[in-house]
Amino acid sequence: MSVPQRRIFDGKLLRATLFNPGGKGLFVSFRQRVVDPGSFAAPQPVRSFTDKGFAHLHLQSRCNDWFINPETTDLETALAGHATGRDPVRAMGFSMGGYGALRFARCLRLDLVALVSPQLSIHPEVVPWDGRFRDCAGGFDRTLGDLAARAVPGLRGVLAYDPFRAADRRNARAIAGIFPALELCALPGGGHPATQLLRLGGSYGQIQTRLREDRLRRRWIVREHRRLRVDSALYWDRLAEYAARRGRAALARTASGVARRLKADQEG
Repeated sequence: MSVPQRRIFDGKLLRATLFNPGGKGLFVSFRQRVVDPGSFAAPQPVRSFTDKGFAHLHLQSRCNDWFINPETTDLETALAGHATGRDPVRAMGFSMGGYGALRFARCLRLDLVALVSPQLSIHPEVVPWDGRFRDCAGGFDRTLGDLAARAVPGLRGVLAYDPFRAADRRNARAIAGIFPALELCALPGGGHPATQLLRLGGSYGQIQTRLREDRLRRRWIVREHRRLRVDSALYWDRLAEYAARRGRAALARTASGVARRLKADQEG
């Protein structure tokens, strides 16, 4: 059965699609950074929310501009109108999408979020220690993209990051200083975004369910990550790489050996 949808913002650079418009609650998702930007994708409803009576709002940026462009202010106005009267209002975002959730948290009236490896900013003067997204930062307006100016100190949720990645670690700590009610959740070897092991292990659906039911807690995410990483060659490879960078040769050798054994077992 198809889910009714309505385009609530249709710009040249930004687009917002609302599924199940009559839902009492609201779930918001965000397009991540894409390899080949320049066009909009055809969004799909998140049925784990729409089937439970939520409206689902999906935000897209045509380019990898972190949702900061000449249409940002107009989009905010449209979002505020469609978020009014919704309860609860939940959001989930990865990397660029995680930044988007924080940037629009106030106008969307978000009360609970799941953020995975979000950035504080991509402006080189704000994050001189994070040069990964300089190709996207050319037109990034520092003032329009400032999270501190739009902070929601009471915003609850979990911010997951991989502490093996120095830039993600610094972003997470800086964001926590602006949004102090968020729980920082370190997932070593999780990658960027940091929930890669959870997704590969089949726990991603539980994250959505727990977010919807207000049961998403740092303790559960950490426990799932620890359970799944034991048999993950990807985790042990990343641990070996991290240990080598830190000069811990013995740990690097051990981790590499575990990764090789796991790969051999899987192939066998």
